[in-house]
Amino acid sequence: MKKRLLPLLLLSALACGAVQAEKADRNKPMNIEADALRHDELKQTSVFTGNVVMTKGTIVLRGAQLDVRQDPEGYQYGTVIAEPGKRAFFRQKRDTLAGQPDEFVEGEAEVIEYDGKADNVKLIRRGELRRYRGTALNDEITGAVIVYNNLTDVFTVDGQARAPGAGTAAAPGGRVRAVLAPKDQPPAPPAAPAANLRPSTTIESNQ
Repeated sequence: MKKRLLPLLLLSALACGAVQAEKADRNKPMNIEADALRHDELKQTSVFTGNVVMTKGTIVLRGAQLDVRQDPEGYQYGTVIAEPGKRAFFRQKRDTLAGQPDEFVEGEAEVIEYDGKADNVKLIRRGELRRYRGTALNDEITGAVIVYNNLTDVFTVDGQARAPGAGTAAAPGGRVRAVLAPKDQPPAPPAAPAANLRPSTTIESNQ
């Protein structure tokens, strides 16, 4: 039987026009569905197991187990663990300018850590991060540890966080792999129209 936990903490989103919804994901309530739950009220920790799905604003996390804790300041932290041989899943919408296609960041790893205070996501072991514009895949990066910061849209990748020679299918040989699509080029300005030459009906003589 599926069990649903009501939002662990309902924080007021900042009503500021300059801050788009995606940047306010950490201020949204955390909603979780799973097959089983063990909650410790004293320690403010919860362990969800079995087909776990967490949503927090535009953030989506999926895996076999999710450990959630909340610090005294009210910030939430989650660690998603995948089933043996599989990878947990992460997805979040990025801020975009008006009129631009929606952009999403997706990631997979054996362990995914969400830090609500720093507003970042860490992909650990067989990490893979992808960026989409609309439905088109733009960038793809793999490594042992990938950290994506939603506040700054900056990610860092470590391809050596394992024993030498212990490469994985996601990052053979412990190397970082990246495929980066070129940015859209602005259209070239139209060529200036050629000057219209009109024949002269008089003959001028310079003396």
